[in-house]
Amino acid sequence: MKNVLPKFQRPIQGIDEPRTEVSHWDKAMDAYDAKNYRTSLIETINYINPELLKGKDTSSEINLVRGQGSAEIQVNISETTFSVNAPFLRATDTTNKVALYRKIAEVNFNPLTLAQIHLKEDTLWFEYEAPISLCQPYKVYDVLREICVYADDYDDEFVEKYKADFYKETNTQPLAGEEIDQVWQQISTVLTEYKDYSAFFKEKRWDAFQWDIIVISLLKIVNMPYVHGTLRTKLQEYVYNLFNNQIDFQHRIDKGTNFMTQLCEKSKEDFMKDIYHADAFISLKWRSSVQILQDDFKRLEATVNRYVNDGDNFSLCYFLQYNFLYTLYNYNVEEVHKNAIYDVLEKVSGLEPQVAAPKLLETYRSFLNGSTTAASGKKGLFAKLFG
Repeated sequence: MKNVLPKFQRPIQGIDEPRTEVSHWDKAMDAYDAKNYRTSLIETINYINPELLKGKDTSSEINLVRGQGSAEIQVNISETTFSVNAPFLRATDTTNKVALYRKIAEVNFNPLTLAQIHLKEDTLWFEYEAPISLCQPYKVYDVLREICVYADDYDDEFVEKYKADFYKETNTQPLAGEEIDQVWQQISTVLTEYKDYSAFFKEKRWDAFQWDIIVISLLKIVNMPYVHGTLRTKLQEYVYNLFNNQIDFQHRIDKGTNFMTQLCEKSKEDFMKDIYHADAFISLKWRSSVQILQDDFKRLEATVNRYVNDGDNFSLCYFLQYNFLYTLYNYNVEEVHKNAIYDVLEKVSGLEPQVAAPKLLETYRSFLNGSTTAASGKKGLFAKLFG
């Protein structure tokens, strides 16, 4: 096998994928500091997902209803109170209620920090309420993200483990015929290349790079915005474990290898059960800014410099590839940052490491100094303001 970098194809666009608009964040913070609490809440919602309030009258009481997976996120903003309610599961005659309610009590202590899950008749609800004077933008963002993340994570798990029922069917839209073929081709390419590169690294006895190709392969799939259900939950679990330095490195590789074998054996039909467009109230990824990304890339600087000084283009290329993909996994980035990563990963596809390394390094340094541009040459908002 020729020693070239794995291929990359940017995912097709998700439908109604929430995109943060950073211009609203400063407005929300300024309004809260000026004690204009209602305006602060409205601007925070606009920051989270500007589509939510589009066309709505915000001069009186505001009621929002939007799906997040199979949960229904209900937000109310009155003159005095901010509240969130999210029904997400029903207990039935076949539900293992004792085990389910014990788990709910555990979840209410940890990981939940702001919202709580309550039982109303046979329905489990996430709930939160506070006076608007206490609704600082960070708190509002955190409580909405917390409810959406855990409602989306726990619904599939609790249905599978405890035989609960979904509160309602997820408002989904299947991929169109052409999209199905395109997505399956991308997934098939990822899995085929994984097998080829894994065999190559095994032959060369480059065991540490088994970790790299597993992580790169999983991140390429989980970063597709239309991957949902138990597939996404399992992908997230293995990504978390692979980056968990508390677990023995070889154990992480072994577990990751076993999971990749399972994925490679899955049929197209099994994959496509969890691949569809779905409503979302908020992005499940963390918010980002130029400063946040600069800080994140700063922690990579010592390793990058070591590879550069050693002339180790091979290690540098794999290190930057998976860290670019990990950035997209963790953060709801501005379009300019997302496209800069997509552009460089596509540009270095199939190139030899000594040719690819300068291109990857150039993009890395642009994130490091806050001057990132995509192929269009347009600067991001923060770069314009602070660059």
